[in-house]
Amino acid sequence: MPLAVEDWAAQVRAGEVRAISRAITAIENHAPEAEDLLRRLFPHTGKAYLTGVTGAPGTGKSTLVDRLAAFHRKNRAEVGVIAVDPTSPYSGGAILGDRIRMQGHASDAGTFIRSMATRGFLGGLAGATAEVALLLDAAGKRHILIETVGVGQDEIDIVRLADCVLVVLVPGLGDDIQNMKAGLMEIGDIFVLNKADREGADRLEQQLLAMLSLVLPPDGWQPPVIRTVATENKGIAELAAAVKQFEKHFETSGERKRKHLEHWEKRLVELLESRLLERALDGPEGRARLTELAGEVAERKKDPFTAVNEILKRSGLQS
Repeated sequence: MPLAVEDWAAQVRAGEVRAISRAITAIENHAPEAEDLLRRLFPHTGKAYLTGVTGAPGTGKSTLVDRLAAFHRKNRAEVGVIAVDPTSPYSGGAILGDRIRMQGHASDAGTFIRSMATRGFLGGLAGATAEVALLLDAAGKRHILIETVGVGQDEIDIVRLADCVLVVLVPGLGDDIQNMKAGLMEIGDIFVLNKADREGADRLEQQLLAMLSLVLPPDGWQPPVIRTVATENKGIAELAAAVKQFEKHFETSGERKRKHLEHWEKRLVELLESRLLERALDGPEGRARLTELAGEVAERKKDPFTAVNEILKRSGLQS
């Protein structure tokens, strides 16, 4: 007998791992009960602090997230980790899974780790990342670490979702400041110079600080550069302290309230677009008509604007 959604929500709030795992799968698969579950959990969210970790592949993001999670657990804080990975072309799942990362937390009930596949979504995040973050928030995870897929210039979606964004750099990967994508440079609240024991770390840090000094931060926060060697657990306490300092600034400056408002405005538009599209193309007849209209437009028998108006009229969205 299927578990009632109300009982399922109670299990998620109690932090039961199997209930959380099933809920994430339901969200990713757009299961009918997922929305009802999130609706019941939503009043219990808003307490977690979301930290995004982004940067090019090979910068050591996973190790850094692993060490940050361990640091928070030492302070008795519940931790959730969302690791967004590339999509397998064969299974459609994450190429890298939570079973092969962060094995030190496998037996820790206070840490929940989930790998998610991008499933074709750009911007460095999976389509359901925001909903999964809400779920972990409701499950009592007070620190949620979101590791993006690491594709470089497209890593900008994380800035809308996370409270604090860490941009991870390493010396020797050809990512000198003059070669870096502007979009990635602009989203960082804290810059992490990982593998700082490598040759070229000093030069990269000087270039980064010089570039950051030219930008006047609109909210008064000057992004710091923190040096770490994540594999040796060096600099992790300093990084956590910088995140804490930013959290205080984020709250007192009113930026947190503004950013959350902006996030939910954008999210409501996305949900509205999704609902309207579902209504416009409802059922096999709607899909068949879309294909038919696409053929007429491709053959120049009909212009695309008229075709869209026909779809809207058919669904009752336009008189």
